[in-house]
Amino acid sequence: MARIVTGLDPARVREQAERVRGRMAEAALRAGRDPAAVELLAAVKYVALEELHVLAEAGLDLVGENRAQDLVAKSQNHPELRWHFIGQLQSRKVKLIVPHAQLIHSVDSESALEQIGRHAGPQTQILVQVNVAREQGKGGVMPEDLAKFLAASPIPVSGLSTMPPFAADPESSRPYFSGLRELAAEHGLRELSMGTSQDFETAVEEGATIVRVGSLLYAD
Repeated sequence: MARIVTGLDPARVREQAERVRGRMAEAALRAGRDPAAVELLAAVKYVALEELHVLAEAGLDLVGENRAQDLVAKSQNHPELRWHFIGQLQSRKVKLIVPHAQLIHSVDSESALEQIGRHAGPQTQILVQVNVAREQGKGGVMPEDLAKFLAASPIPVSGLSTMPPFAADPESSRPYFSGLRELAAEHGLRELSMGTSQDFETAVEEGATIVRVGSLLYAD
C-alpha cells in the first residue's frame, strides 16, 4: 500500500515540478507542439490534506483527486487550487463530486451520465474514459461504442482520457495514446488526459493536453 505523503518541502516540490515541466516542454517541441498547450496536474490521492498548501507554494495550482470524499474535504480546505476528479467514477458519487470538480476525467457509464444530467452545473466539464487497450475488467468505454456514448451525454463532452496497461517501457503506451488522439480527432474533441509519472513524455508527444503526475513531484 502506498504511504501518505507528508513533510513536503516547498522548494523541493517546486524543483521537481520545474524538472517535470521541462521534460514536458522538450517532449512537446519534439512533436512540433506548443509546450503551453499541455497542463501538469498534480495527483494528490496520497498527499495529506495538511500538505496541500505546499503545492500552491510550489506553483502547482491544478490538482486531481481519486476519491469523492477526499475531493470534498480537500477542495473545501483549499479553494485556491483548481480541482479535477481523476478516479474511478461511481454514479452514486456524482452528486458529491460535481460541485467540487472543474473537470471529471473518468466518465464511462450510462448511469454516471444520467447522474451528471441531474446534478451538473454550468461549470461542469467531463471527459469520457476510453478503454483503448480493451483490457478485461478495466473501466472505460470501448472505442466502437464511443460515438453512441457521446451522443447520450446530457452535457457537452470536452475530451477523452485513458489509462494504458502498466509497463516499464513508456514506448509500450504509445499505441494507446495515439489511438486516443485519433478517436478525439474523429469526434472533434480537444482535451486529452493521458500519461502519468511513468510515461507522460510519450503522452505529450502523442497529443496529451493534461498529464497526471504524482510520485515524481514528491520524491525525496
